[in-house]
Amino acid sequence: MSAPRTSQAYRDKLANIGIAVLLWGYAAIVLGPLLLVVSNALRPTREIFKNPLGLPTSPSFESFVKAWEKANFHVYFLNSLIITVASVLLATAVSALAGYMLGRYKFKGSVFLSAYFLAGLMLPFRLAIVPLFLLLNDLGLIDNRLGLILVYAATGIPFSIFILSSFFRQLPQELSEAARIDGANEMVIFGRIMLPLVRPALATVVVFQFVPLWNDFFFPLVLLRSTDKWTLPVGMTRFFGEFQTDWSTLFAGIIITTLPLIIIFLLATKQIIAGLTAGIGK
Repeated sequence: MSAPRTSQAYRDKLANIGIAVLLWGYAAIVLGPLLLVVSNALRPTREIFKNPLGLPTSPSFESFVKAWEKANFHVYFLNSLIITVASVLLATAVSALAGYMLGRYKFKGSVFLSAYFLAGLMLPFRLAIVPLFLLLNDLGLIDNRLGLILVYAATGIPFSIFILSSFFRQLPQELSEAARIDGANEMVIFGRIMLPLVRPALATVVVFQFVPLWNDFFFPLVLLRSTDKWTLPVGMTRFFGEFQTDWSTLFAGIIITTLPLIIIFLLATKQIIAGLTAGIGK
């Protein structure tokens, strides 16, 4: 009996080593270009031309300052931050309320509402750009950050409701019943009891909304006309045209654009994994 067990343990160890090698290899492939961009952003352009794959001999943040001030990245970055954060917060707030009602209660029309929101996942919003543009134009929201925020929030609501309603549905009814016995009203039950229990789902929803909105180029290009209202993806087109020979500044601009995405993933990794794997063992 000991020989088969030893053989199985040996095979498991080899399998774990193989998986570790594959994961580290994949990490090296993914992180290699990023580290190269960071390295070149810390070097002057003439040094990059001499040795593109070299390391910075005397690291300098001059390119970051140049991209931030001279290339108007401070304006683009602030616009992207305001629009993306406001859109995500609005969509998440609406989705949490709607998902709570659809996930916890059965009422006349609830099935239809769930199907209606689910249908939003199947419709590409970019195909509706003409009527959407005309609608926002009639409302006076063209070249207005509020118009873009409303559009972004609408695009994120179907997915968010789909995720949050599933999580709210899994919570035991005894929790809300015990809270009602203690005299809690519906908003207290929602805000203080139910909402903290779906924190992994909220983190998943926030990240899955934040990333595409932060990187979106299409809607800001169509709906925003003033350069002082441009977001980072649109501003990058002008930036690449002005600094196409200044590689160091170009790399610095890429780092500035990517940094918020890296930060939000690092902060929300545990919650995202918990949200994506919840219910697997049930």
